Amino acid sequence: MMSLKNNVQLWGNLGNNPEITNLESGKKIAKFSIAVNEVYKNNEGERVVNTSWFNLIAWGKTAELVEKLLIKGSEIAIEGKLSTSSYDDKDGNKRFTTEVVINEFQLVSGGSPKNSTDSE
Repeated sequence: MMSLKNNVQLWGNLGNNPEITNLESGKKIAKFSIAVNEVYKNNEGERVVNTSWFNLIAWGKTAELVEKLLIKGSEIAIEGKLSTSSYDDKDGNKRFTTEVVINEFQLVSGGSPKNSTDSE
């Protein structure tokens, strides 16, 4: 039950190509966002789509797989945890950000996986 305290599962589409950063240690970080749609009918019976955007981050081997497999529009399912951090903006105001740190992901659809000949 301990793993349930901070566990996130999302299914959505990439809003952009992952941004890959190579660290001095040789590890990689991948940052990208996904759109998750919630579909329901309102009181008038009309179909309503509510889209929520989530910022994701992957580290190490997971980031390497993200770099190799994912492109804008890819449909993925992810499992991870929430991570919140803060920083001071240029005016000295404290700002907070929340990201989902990916433990694992699965490519659901979205065309052919990215390969080394794809351009960004």
